[in-house]
Amino acid sequence: MVKGMDMNKIKPVLLFLIITVVLISGCGQVTEQIQDPRKKTTTKKTEQLPPSPVEQISAEERNKYDHVVIGARGEVQRQVMYDATYRQIDYPNGDVPPEVGACTDVVVRAYRNAGIDLQQLVHEDMQANFQQYPQNWGLNGTDSNIDHRRVPNLVKFFQRHGQTITTSTDEEQLTKWQWGDVVFWRFSNGLDHCGIVSDRTSDDGLPLVIHNAGMAREEDCLNRWEITGHYRYP
Repeated sequence: MVKGMDMNKIKPVLLFLIITVVLISGCGQVTEQIQDPRKKTTTKKTEQLPPSPVEQISAEERNKYDHVVIGARGEVQRQVMYDATYRQIDYPNGDVPPEVGACTDVVVRAYRNAGIDLQQLVHEDMQANFQQYPQNWGLNGTDSNIDHRRVPNLVKFFQRHGQTITTSTDEEQLTKWQWGDVVFWRFSNGLDHCGIVSDRTSDDGLPLVIHNAGMAREEDCLNRWEITGHYRYP
């Protein structure tokens, strides 16, 4: 023991260091967030902005895509922190604690706000067509706790049952990007990511995207990473 050291003061410091190591080592998505120049965005917090186009539509007149955007924006308003930890959850309509979630949970919760349970839809489709889905995890069957929370599985589901839309953001293609669409990216480190296309746009006319790669945000990031997929469902 080092002379003169107060062990009651050392213990909290050691605990802090242990927790820090666990958090840093547990999430590749958060690492990607630190590596990317995200501080360049000037997007204001949602609550400081005037009502968006969807928010100006009365609740009874909103369609499913409007409700998807409202559901996704709720993640931003709750400041949901990124956490992709495997958890036992209910089925159907199971969810992880509302204060945390992965990028896929933004999509799942957004669609649930429109009355569409991707957990059940993906699970049932995988049960009937397991070999059609990515075999990336060495599994012999489905797992309703996690299947819908994996980006490659969501991509395959939307490819099979949704509309495949352009990934181009050229000016002549921008009209094909509609709010409530799902966009998929690949980070520079090879990790996959996803988000919900917003009804707000940047000064350049690009739609903002609601996503979670550290904390849920609504920001001008559509062209920040390589776009690998763009889908509309149903």
